[in-house]
Amino acid sequence: MHTLFLAPTGFGGGLNSISLGLIRSLQAAGLKVGFFKPIAQPFPVDQGRERSCILVENTLSLKSPEPLALEQVERQLANGELDLMLEEVVSRFQQVALDKDVVIVEGMVPTTTSDYTSQINTHLAKSLDAEVILIAAQGKDSLKRMAERIEIQAQQFGGAKDPKVLGVILNKVKSDDGVPAFIERLKEHLPLLGSADFQLLGAIPFEEELNALRTRDIGELLGAQVLHAGEADQRRVKKIVLCARAVPNTVPLLQPGVLVVTPGDRDDIILAASLASLNGVKLAGLLLCSDFAPDPRILELCKAALDGGLPVMTVTTGSYDTATSLFALNKETPADDVERATRVTDYIAGHLHPEFLHTRCSVPRTELRLSPAAFRYQLVKRAQDANKRIVLPEGNEPRTIRAAAICQERGIARCVLLAKQAEVEAIAREQGIKLPAGLEILDPDAIANRYVEPMCEMRKAKGLTPDQAREQLQDTVVLGTMMLALDEVDGLVSGAVHTTANTIRPALQLIKTAPGYSLVSSVFFMLLPDQVLVYGDCAVNPNPNATELAEIALQSAESAAALGVPQRVAMISYSTGSSGSGAEVEKVAEATRIAQERAPQLAIDGPLQYDAASVLSVGRQKAPNSKVAGQATVFIFPDLNTGNTTYKAVQRNANCLSVGPMLQGLAKPVNDLSRGALVEDIVFTIALTALQAASQKA
Repeated sequence: MHTLFLAPTGFGGGLNSISLGLIRSLQAAGLKVGFFKPIAQPFPVDQGRERSCILVENTLSLKSPEPLALEQVERQLANGELDLMLEEVVSRFQQVALDKDVVIVEGMVPTTTSDYTSQINTHLAKSLDAEVILIAAQGKDSLKRMAERIEIQAQQFGGAKDPKVLGVILNKVKSDDGVPAFIERLKEHLPLLGSADFQLLGAIPFEEELNALRTRDIGELLGAQVLHAGEADQRRVKKIVLCARAVPNTVPLLQPGVLVVTPGDRDDIILAASLASLNGVKLAGLLLCSDFAPDPRILELCKAALDGGLPVMTVTTGSYDTATSLFALNKETPADDVERATRVTDYIAGHLHPEFLHTRCSVPRTELRLSPAAFRYQLVKRAQDANKRIVLPEGNEPRTIRAAAICQERGIARCVLLAKQAEVEAIAREQGIKLPAGLEILDPDAIANRYVEPMCEMRKAKGLTPDQAREQLQDTVVLGTMMLALDEVDGLVSGAVHTTANTIRPALQLIKTAPGYSLVSSVFFMLLPDQVLVYGDCAVNPNPNATELAEIALQSAESAAALGVPQRVAMISYSTGSSGSGAEVEKVAEATRIAQERAPQLAIDGPLQYDAASVLSVGRQKAPNSKVAGQATVFIFPDLNTGNTTYKAVQRNANCLSVGPMLQGLAKPVNDLSRGALVEDIVFTIALTALQAASQKA
C-alpha cells in the first residue's frame, strides 16, 4: 500500500482541489484509493464536518475518518504531547488504509496565524511512512521565489533528491505564452524539476471560471440580507463591478456572470440591471450597499426581472468597504458546491501527468518502514486485542498505579496490583488517580500461603522448605512470579523500585528459559524520528561469548518480528568484515556464523561497524554484497558496555524514546523497568509484555 502525502509550499495552492483531481486520476487507473485529512482546518464560516472530507465524499463517494480538531492539536502541542497526537493520527489512518492500493493524505495549509504547519506536516509524513508530493502555486511570487519555496519545503522531508520526495504539482499556472514556457522558465531556477529525482507530476493552468463562487455563497460570506433569492443557488460570480457611473457608461459592463454592486438608492442602476436581465443577460445578481433600502416602487417595476431569477441582496457597509470585503473573500470551493467540485476534479485530473504515479502505485511496496507513531499505535492495538492479565508486584508505587489505571481504562491489559487495597486507594487520592472498575488489587499477605506448596514442589531439587518458601513469598516479585508460573497471569512487569537482578532471579528459578535457549537477554526498541530500531543486549549480559552472542541475536530477531520490525540483523563491532582483527572481532564473526547455522533464512551479517550497518552509502562502500549493511533494523552489540553506552547516547542525543528493556529468552514474559521509568514507559512495557504473552501462546 502506498501513502501519498500532499504538502503545500505556501498559501493558496488549492490543496483540496489537487486531492480531488489526483484521486480521480488514480481511480481511472483501476487503483483502490482512500482519502485522509489528519487535522481539520475549518474556515470561519464552516460549520460541522471538515470541508475537505465533505467535498471528497460528495464528489467521489469516498468516506474518510474525521480529522483531529485543530483546537485539540494546538492544545496537545502546547502540552508537549506530539507523540500522543501522532498516535491518534495513525489510529485514524488505519481506518481508511484497509484494502487500499493508495491513500491520499492532505497536509496542513500554512496560515497567517500558525507557524507550525510545516513542522507538523513533516511529522505526519514520517509517522505514516508516506511518499511526499509538493503542491505549489506562484501567486504573487517571482519564479525565483517560487523555486526557493519548493526547495525549502522539499528540505523539510529530506530534500528534492530524497527517494520519498516524489516531485511537485504546479497549480494555478498563469502564463501568456503557455504552460510549457512557464515550466522552462521555472527550471532555470529549479534545475531538478522534471528529472528522475524530482518529477513534475502535473501543471494545471489557471481557469478563472473554476474559481467562481455562487451568488448565494457571496451573500453568506458577507452576511448579506437576501431581498430576492432568485437563482442565487445556480448563478456564479465571474466578475464584480462597482457601479458608480451614469447608466450609459454602465451598460457595457452588464455581462453574464457579473455581480453588480451599487448603493441601494441608485434606482437607475437597479432598473438598468433589471432591463439587462429581461433582455437575456444572466447577471450573477444585484448587491445593494450603503444601507439604503431600495424603493419598493422600483422593485415592483423590476418584478419581471426578479421572477426571471435575478438575485437581489443588501449589505449595510458603504461602497468602498463592500468592495474591499468582496475582493478579500476566500474563494475555496464551499462544502456543498458539488457541481463546482466535480468540474474542478475533472479539470485537474486532465492536467496531471499520472503515468509515473500509476506505475509506482500499482506495485505494492516491498516493505513499509515502521514509524514510532505507527509502532506505538500497533503496540497498543495488538495488546488490546490480546486481552492479557499482567501482574505488577510493585502495586503501591505511584507511577505503577497510574500506569495500571491507564492500561485498564484503555483495555491494554487486565492489570493486577499486588498491594493492600487501602494503601492503593490512599495513594490514588493523593496523586489524583482515578481507579477504573475492574482494576484488580490483591493483598499479598492474604494470598501468599496458597503458593507455598507449589513453590516447594518446583524447587524441591534445591531442598526448599515451607518456611523458606513463606519467607521468600514476602517479596512481591517472587509472589507475582509464582502467579505467572502457575498460569494465573500472562506476564509480569517489575523494576520501578527493584533492581534488574531482583526481577530476573525469581524468573530464572521458577519460570526457566524458553526451549532452545540457555540465557536471558534484553532489547530496547529505539523510536527514532522516522523508524524503529531494535538494540540488544543493553541491560543484562556483561560479556557474552560467541555462542551466547549468537543466541542474543536470534532472540532479538524474534522479538523484532513479534513487534512488526523487519528482521535485518547487524552484529556490531569496531571492524567491518575482515578489515580489522582481534579477539573481539573474531568473537563477533564466530557469533555471526553460529547464528547463520541455526537460522539460515535470517538476514544477518557481521562484523559490521555501526555506520556500515545503518547508513546505506557507507554500507554499500564497506560491505557491497551484504543484505544487511546500510539497512539494518536489529543491532546486536558485542558486550554490555558497548550496548548500554550506545543506547543511552542515541536516546539522549537523538532525543528519541526508548521502549524497554524487554527481556527475552524466558519461557514466560517477565519484563524489567528502569527505576527512572516514566508512567508512559510503564504503560508501553505492560503492552509489550501482553504482546509477548500472545506471541508465546501462538
